[in-house]
Amino acid sequence: MTTSVSPPETVPEQKAAAHRMPFWVNQRLGLLVLVIALSMLFGVLRPAFLDQRLVLFPLLRDVATLTVVALAQMVALSVGHMNLAVGRMAAFGAMFAGLGYDKLHLPMQAGLLLCLAAGAAIGAVTGWLIARTGVSSFVVTLAMDFALLGLVSLMYSALTEDAAFTTRPAGIDALRSYSLADICAGPICGSPAIPQLAQFTVLAMLGLGFLYGCTRIGRELLLTGANPAAAELSGIPTGRRVLLAHTLSGLLAALAGFMAAAGTGTFRASIGDDFMLPSFLGAVLGGTLLTGGVVSVLGTLLGTALVGVIRKGLDLLGVGLESLNIYLGCILLLALSADRIRTVVSYRKVVRST
Repeated sequence: MTTSVSPPETVPEQKAAAHRMPFWVNQRLGLLVLVIALSMLFGVLRPAFLDQRLVLFPLLRDVATLTVVALAQMVALSVGHMNLAVGRMAAFGAMFAGLGYDKLHLPMQAGLLLCLAAGAAIGAVTGWLIARTGVSSFVVTLAMDFALLGLVSLMYSALTEDAAFTTRPAGIDALRSYSLADICAGPICGSPAIPQLAQFTVLAMLGLGFLYGCTRIGRELLLTGANPAAAELSGIPTGRRVLLAHTLSGLLAALAGFMAAAGTGTFRASIGDDFMLPSFLGAVLGGTLLTGGVVSVLGTLLGTALVGVIRKGLDLLGVGLESLNIYLGCILLLALSADRIRTVVSYRKVVRST
C-alpha cells in the first residue's frame, strides 16, 4: 500500500490521471519484477539458491525482520524525520524481553509485550524531545543512538555473566526454526520456505496499511511530513503527530529486535548493529520519500526483499563482505537520487497545477 498527500486536481487533470499509471505503481511492479528476475538468475547460476530449507528459509526470515526495521524507519520518514537510533532501539527493546525471560521467568507473550512497551517508551522520549525542543531529528536520534549504545552495554554487563540473556521461553524455538510447513489444515500444509516469524511482519504491515490508508491520524501524519507549517495552520497537532510517529518507530524497532533475537536464540547487546543501512534501503527503495508525505508499506517489503535477494545471491557467488557493502551503498545512492527526482517532479506538478 502506498499512501500520499497530493494537491487537488482539476477535472481534466483527473481524467488524464485516470489513463496513466501512477509512478508508485510502476515502482512497485518494477521491484517485484526485479525480485523475481534476480531470484531466477541466482537460481540458474547457483541452483542451491532455490533450496527451500537451507537458503530460502533463512533468507525470508531475515527479510521478515529487516522489513519491520524498514517499517520503523518508514514511520519516522512519513513526518519528514529520520530515526538514526533504530538499531539501538531494537537492542533496547530486546534487552527487556531477555531480562523478562531470564530474571522474571515470563512467558514468551509477556516478554514480547515488555519488549514492545520499552521500544514505544524510548521512541516516545525521542519524539517528545524533538517536538519540545525543535531540534532536528537527525541530531536527537543520533544522540539517542550513542546514549543507548552505552546504556544497553552497561545493563548487559551488570545483569549477565556472558553479556547475553540465554533463557528461552516455551515457543521461541518454534519461531526460529518452524515454517508454514509445520502448520497443516488436513492434508494441506504451508511452504517450508516461509518462517513462522513472518507472522509479525504481516501484522505490522496490516496495521500500518490501515493506519495510513484508512484513518484520519494516518493522513495527519502524512500532512505533517508533506508541509508542517500548512498542517499546523490547518489545526493538526503536529507536535503530537511527531510524538506518535517516533513512538511507533520505537515500537517497530523493538519488534524487529525481538525477531532478530528469536532468530539467533540469544538476546545480546549487539542486536541491531547492522540495522541502519537496511532500514533506509527498504523504505526508500519501496517509494517512501525522505522529505515526508508519501509512504509505501508494500513497497517497503519489496525493497527489503530486493536487497535480501541481492545480498544472498552475491554471497553464494562468493562476493566478499567488503564488495557487498560497496554494492549496497551504491544501491542506496541510486535510491536517494530517485527520491530526489520524485521530489522535484512532484514539486513541478504542484507548480503547474496552481
